[in-house]
Amino acid sequence: MTFDKVVVAIVGLLGIIFVYLFFLLKKTKEVTILDSVEIIVNGGYSPEVISIPKGKATKITFIRHDSNSCLEEVVLGDFKIRKHLPLNEPVTVEITPQEAGEFGYSCGMGMFHGKIVVK
Repeated sequence: MTFDKVVVAIVGLLGIIFVYLFFLLKKTKEVTILDSVEIIVNGGYSPEVISIPKGKATKITFIRHDSNSCLEEVVLGDFKIRKHLPLNEPVTVEITPQEAGEFGYSCGMGMFHGKIVVK
């Protein structure tokens, strides 16, 4: 094997390792919520993962600071909620989950995601 092929193989292997570590092992911090939470919408959702109690009404307020048209809407499909998010205005949704589990939410185009963990 020639030197250039060895270099290409090593660089390719390092690229695969980087992608795996950066994207697939990304750890998200879970925030525990009791009654209400504000989620900032700016290039994604912050906090991205929230934990709420089963059977308790929880208010989730989304405040969009990003003018990206993809983030104009939030969809909580498992709760059958779809809300328009005006720029810099709070929009509150109230959910009372009756089942434990993980429930995703996303922008209207499905490009940005968050998660609600019900315990």
